[in-house]
Amino acid sequence: AKIIHIDIDPSSISKTISVDVPIVGNVGDVLADMNHLLEVSKTQPDQAALAEWWAVIDGWRAKRCMSYDRSSDQIKPQAVVEMIHEITRGDAYVTSDVGQHQMWAAQYYGFSKPNRWINSGGLGTMGFGLPAAMGVQLAFPEETVICITGEGSIQMCIQELSTCLQYGLPVKIVALNNRYLGMVRQWQEFFYQNRYSHSYMESLPDFVKLAESYGHVGIRIERVEDLRPKLEEAFALKDRLVFLDIVTDQTENVYPMIAQGKAHNEMHMSPYCDLPQDPERELS
Repeated sequence: AKIIHIDIDPSSISKTISVDVPIVGNVGDVLADMNHLLEVSKTQPDQAALAEWWAVIDGWRAKRCMSYDRSSDQIKPQAVVEMIHEITRGDAYVTSDVGQHQMWAAQYYGFSKPNRWINSGGLGTMGFGLPAAMGVQLAFPEETVICITGEGSIQMCIQELSTCLQYGLPVKIVALNNRYLGMVRQWQEFFYQNRYSHSYMESLPDFVKLAESYGHVGIRIERVEDLRPKLEEAFALKDRLVFLDIVTDQTENVYPMIAQGKAHNEMHMSPYCDLPQDPERELS
């Protein structure tokens, strides 16, 4: 295949992979010109080859890559994020730290408004979530601000709970607590034959008592049946910072996942992606 690379920055052309057709320009303008050329061209594509390619694409589309085990008696982190989206009706500012919870927040919250998803992206900044949420809450004091974090990341800047009390910032902290540095554990499971090293968390504080010691509300959730009522209770406390310590399934992984140096067609897919799901619960 020939590779066409469109980029507004000429220094980025062929930066990672050598390309056959370099085009420097605004992507929208270039694609509009390309579409025009296709419309006026007398050359027609190979319909058989095109049909074969669309069949491959439809096979990919048929996979329910966001599926997970909804029948588990353990709290699934994906279900937590989905339920938060339902309770807030998608009208919240969401920050995150770094790790599995960051991926699940991005995948399952269902963002429909711009500038509502605040995170450090690929910079890997553990501890980013709470200070970011504080800044958003100061900027938008009447809005719901949620920090989705992990039990490892939140401890990087947990002392800022004091600042939150001093400035009256009613951030809702949702700690998806799987007692692991989850993304590290997942890599060790996938690529290091389950040789776990320095990824487990056996010295965690009592987050409820810790939050209360700072003058905030602490709630621990351990059972699936308690998830919705406890979340609703937390989000009903509009003027209080609430720390939700949610005990989630330790074995849950983020899917799909592409290993370093691998191609998209080599990604790890969810073991549930080919199983039938309840269409009313399945994300599009």
